[in-house]
Amino acid sequence: MKKTSPAGGDSEIKPLGKHLGNVIKDIRQQHGLTIAEVAERANISRGMLSKIENGLVSTSLDTLEQLANSLGVTISRLFQGYNQPTGGAQLVKKGQGMEVVRRGTRNGHTYHLLAYDQGPKKLFEPFLITLEDPGEEFPSFEHSGTEFLYMLEGELGYRVGEEVYMLEPGDALTFRGEIPHRPEYHAKLPIRFLAIIHYDTEEPIDHD
Repeated sequence: MKKTSPAGGDSEIKPLGKHLGNVIKDIRQQHGLTIAEVAERANISRGMLSKIENGLVSTSLDTLEQLANSLGVTISRLFQGYNQPTGGAQLVKKGQGMEVVRRGTRNGHTYHLLAYDQGPKKLFEPFLITLEDPGEEFPSFEHSGTEFLYMLEGELGYRVGEEVYMLEPGDALTFRGEIPHRPEYHAKLPIRFLAIIHYDTEEPIDHD
């Protein structure tokens, strides 16, 4: 199933987006709420909520959290049943990780969430991050837990505290999330790296 993008190109409706849309719609209808009521509570437009329910747009984690709160459920409830494992594993096919928007950043990069905690505890978040804008500047991030980076493509100067580490394909960097950290400069584009955050507590303080 495909949709036509505003620019006129075709793009597939991703299974996770469709699943989230169906769950949000089902919960809304179970509570007897209209699209207008939920959209107002979540501080998004009715048109955006309609697109989310139909799986036509990628949804940020912040928006999902607002929608979950407006529906009176936990965010993990929205993922319940997605790719329900029968053999103890969760598979996310290439290109089907949920594209999310991180607080404090803008367009020019993408974050794809590669696994989804379906229970009440959030233990870790693995992301595939792509940077393509040479002029993009990042604020410093701080969060609970430990973060692990693994460089796949390009070259990147990554700041952790007072130090800047030069990362090339195959390099790995591990640090405490409470230390201010950010991409410092792009040495060679495009840049792709894995970022895996392991949380010490059940609820993360913030997200990159």
